[in-house]
Amino acid sequence: MNRLVAVSTRESIFSEYQESPIGLLLEYHNLDRPLDEYANAQLLIGMCMDNRKHLRLPDNFAFIIRSGGANLRYSEFKVSYAIAIGGVKAIALIGHNNCGMVNLMSKRESFVQGLVENAGWNREKAEDHFELLAPMFEIGNEIGFVLSEAKRLRLQYPKIQIAPLLFRLEDSRLYLINELQPAI
Repeated sequence: MNRLVAVSTRESIFSEYQESPIGLLLEYHNLDRPLDEYANAQLLIGMCMDNRKHLRLPDNFAFIIRSGGANLRYSEFKVSYAIAIGGVKAIALIGHNNCGMVNLMSKRESFVQGLVENAGWNREKAEDHFELLAPMFEIGNEIGFVLSEAKRLRLQYPKIQIAPLLFRLEDSRLYLINELQPAI
């Protein structure tokens, strides 16, 4: 996690995000900035569906798409809608540590058994479901995936500012990810 940059003051926000919806998101959530009023969304937030994360935001400030691992690959129409119709100019892509989509293949048996017990599926249907879809949603590691997804989205939407962030469950804070720092 050597790439994580704590946001504890306004000055610790990367300069490219200051005076932008990304900077405001960080100020609202981490710095307890008073919540302003908005009539229209200022940004799109793509974040994991995990129930352990909650953001402090003003009403109407953001469109939010929740998907396992903050994977927006299969939500591109929704992303395009937020840009084309909603007018957003920025995307905050928020991964989190201890994500269930990391090492998804190791959860195969629990997944299959859960569908059998909780959903009433037969074992074969549950196994086929996992085998078909798990590879599309597996993310290697949280930071690496958020960085690769930010890169992919930047190619798709070159005029949109895209910020890769990480939510740490231990302190419920958002962290900037230093894209220039090599992974260790």
